[in-house]
Amino acid sequence: MTGGDVNHHLEQMPQAIFKSWFVDFEPFGGEQPSNWRIGNLLSIANYLNGLAMQRFRPAEGEIGLPVLKIKELRQGGCDSSSELCSPNIRSDYIVHDGDIIFSWSGSLLVDFWCGGDCGLNQHLFKVTSTKYDRWFYYGWTCFHLDQFIAMAADKATTMGHIKREALENAKVLIPSEKDYSAIGKLLAPLYERVVNNRVESRNLALLRDSLLPRLMSGELNVAELGDAK
Repeated sequence: MTGGDVNHHLEQMPQAIFKSWFVDFEPFGGEQPSNWRIGNLLSIANYLNGLAMQRFRPAEGEIGLPVLKIKELRQGGCDSSSELCSPNIRSDYIVHDGDIIFSWSGSLLVDFWCGGDCGLNQHLFKVTSTKYDRWFYYGWTCFHLDQFIAMAADKATTMGHIKREALENAKVLIPSEKDYSAIGKLLAPLYERVVNNRVESRNLALLRDSLLPRLMSGELNVAELGDAK
């Protein structure tokens, strides 16, 4: 099984667990617990829209930070064609490995970012919470994604999008403290493994890309790499 297959399998597992608890209520005999509360996406997380990064180009002497746009989110990383912004933008607009990013305009998708530090561009939400864990608000944002995609498709514009009121109208179920803890013990480690695997894969790819030209040119040889271990 390849690394991509492993991560795909890992990501399918928490989705099934989430559905079992929050949709089918299998641990409760198919009935929603009476002590669970109803909220909405905006009540469990903060959805920070990105900046118009063309206004925040690197100043002279600054080492630019890659800009995270929809393209980068779709491909899972930045590349040489990615735009650059100043590293001195406000800290909450800087995206780090493991942050949850929600593209709300154009191609709607939600994912864990594992492509290194970058600046958050407009049309992307950085999803955070001071009260709830990321497995919780990630799961509920993903749960409503198909609905959001359908809403965006109905827009009579060239670039479909959703409005913030759609987040407010998106219902979520907030478990009791005991049930929340039980579900978190199942889901949090799985998503942690997904993020760690992706970051490790990226680092290995960077190492490969830095070593391969030196191996091809003869600057390094396999024996020297073995001696360095």
